[in-house]
Amino acid sequence: MSSEIETPENTTDGMAALGAIAEGGAVAAEAAVPAEPKIDAQGRSYATGRRKDASARVWVKRGTGKMIVNGQDSAEYFARPVLQMLLNQPFETAGRTGEFDVIATVKGGGLSGQAGAVRHGISHAMIRFEPGLRPVLKAGGFLTRDSRVVERKKYGKAKARRSFQFSKR
Repeated sequence: MSSEIETPENTTDGMAALGAIAEGGAVAAEAAVPAEPKIDAQGRSYATGRRKDASARVWVKRGTGKMIVNGQDSAEYFARPVLQMLLNQPFETAGRTGEFDVIATVKGGGLSGQAGAVRHGISHAMIRFEPGLRPVLKAGGFLTRDSRVVERKKYGKAKARRSFQFSKR
């Protein structure tokens, strides 16, 4: 019986395993290089964005900064200035204001959720068009899907958590 414990360092097979791990580390370093852009035949990148109950299909291509949402200009569809500001945030953060045209179709939810869904889709489509923008948009928090949704109504309750009014007599 040998009192020596077998470790990768003191076995010949272990040395080969350590070499394979080192090579695997090199492979992982190569994977950190930005991916190739995913652009279709029309020069567009596609992504889906979601927020609350809203779901947006977004196409981004090089252009003059035009934004069309459900066949209307974005300023017409999202009339509130706060919602328009929300749509422009990814471009301002990435320093690409006025360089991309956006075409989006959005369904479900209200205007606020739809604006959030379009913003999420724009961010992902920009990354597919230009992978080098990922660190900037990730740091800005534009790639995270906001998972907050409306809580469902429970039986025996007036709303999700509110109870019916109590009556002593």
